Amino acid sequence: MPAAQPQSCRFCDLIHGAGEVSMCFEDTDVVAFMDIQPVNTGHLLVVPRQHFESLDDIPAAVALRVYEVAMQLAPVVKQVAGADGMNIIVNSGAAAGQDVFHYHVHVIPRCTGDGFDVPLPFAGSQMPDRTVLDMNASRIISALRDPVASRKRPERRTTEADRREGK
Repeated sequence: MPAAQPQSCRFCDLIHGAGEVSMCFEDTDVVAFMDIQPVNTGHLLVVPRQHFESLDDIPAAVALRVYEVAMQLAPVVKQVAGADGMNIIVNSGAAAGQDVFHYHVHVIPRCTGDGFDVPLPFAGSQMPDRTVLDMNASRIISALRDPVASRKRPERRTTEADRREGK
């Protein structure tokens, strides 16, 4: 079930024709249009027609369709833009840099020396001890095996404080 559409969503407005948009793909479930603040020429956004805020509430089938369209468009964008590489990025949540709270995927053509950076590995991180990595892997495996904890998506948006307190 889609999230309740907020009072105002720029992407919902664009999808419903209430604004200028340079559409480059449309089907019954997904649209793609040019980003108005592109990293490089050809930067586009792939967006579900239904309003879902983030990875927390988008159904897997819809997210897969959005990504499938992104993968279909990426080689075309790379060729048209004359790019050297591509980034396909999802920013989910304010802490991850999401600024329009309607789930979307960025398809960004990249050129050597373009100045945009997604620095991985992150220079500010330190490689943890293998036991820490193994512990985190075990926690993820346990959560995946727990049919209640891992399969139910939250019905409300939680804050970082809520997550720390187990709410």
